[in-house]
Amino acid sequence: MSVLERWQTVFIMISIGVGLLLGQAPVIQAHAEPFILPFLMLMLYSLFLAIPVKEFKTAFANLTFASSTLAINFLWSPLLAWGLGAVFLSEHPAVWLGFIMLMVTPCTDWYLLFTGVAKGNVPLSTSILPMNLFLQILLLPVYLSLFAGESIPVDFSVLLESILFVFAVPLGLAMATRFLLRKRRAFFHQKMLPFFANGQMIFLVLAITAMFASQGHYLLQNAGVILLLLVPILFFFMINFFLGRFMGQFFNFSYEDTVSLNMTIIARNSPVALAIAVSAFPGDPLIALTLVIGSLIELPVLAVVSHLLLRRRNAA
Repeated sequence: MSVLERWQTVFIMISIGVGLLLGQAPVIQAHAEPFILPFLMLMLYSLFLAIPVKEFKTAFANLTFASSTLAINFLWSPLLAWGLGAVFLSEHPAVWLGFIMLMVTPCTDWYLLFTGVAKGNVPLSTSILPMNLFLQILLLPVYLSLFAGESIPVDFSVLLESILFVFAVPLGLAMATRFLLRKRRAFFHQKMLPFFANGQMIFLVLAITAMFASQGHYLLQNAGVILLLLVPILFFFMINFFLGRFMGQFFNFSYEDTVSLNMTIIARNSPVALAIAVSAFPGDPLIALTLVIGSLIELPVLAVVSHLLLRRRNAA
């Protein structure tokens, strides 16, 4: 695990602070917003470059694991997110929308890091990654259509255009890069991939800095959102953690496979959801801020979960 990966929560918090400070200068506040989406798309390019597309072929080699993971991520978790939002966030529609966008997008990157920390089955987790990415892109408009409700206006034509634009451009560039460097595999795997693996975090930090430089006053005016989100997010993680433990015992998974199941159903894809929110809802920065706050809560939780799993393994 690199230094950037190990301290990503700290770096995100620093980027928020730097953004808030830079936003005090009117000229920076006025010109920071156009940089947010390009940085997020560079982050997605870095992510897509590392996506093991060939794993599509092996995703269902372990049918029980794959079907359990996909059922929880794309059937159970959206319903759980809607229910928790209805209980805790019904009076805050923009926050509720951001919460739903966070919880219906399973993670496609750092959950592998925490799976490794907890000594889980990283190859098995990797095999399900492309399917998680494909299904969340496909189903996000469906979830928002079902769960947004009349209190949260969503222009679905704009949403679809944003999803296509935000994903198609970096994905197309990543595929073109892989194709152009197909005869230089050593350079691609030894030089380029490690560079862009760190680039994911760097571009995300730059995007968050730009966001808070341009919209930091929104966070200061809505500081209570942090406490508002804390309870439903923690409930979501706790419920899915115990569900993963139960499913692992029910299907008699090994410790390694149970860890992989736990991490794939707990970790969320806040950077991807953030890129879509910035593009689709530019007039409501509270939605994007909700996703940033969600990631700040999520990362320490994943660290705690990985260490809890390790302790249970060592105690067994």
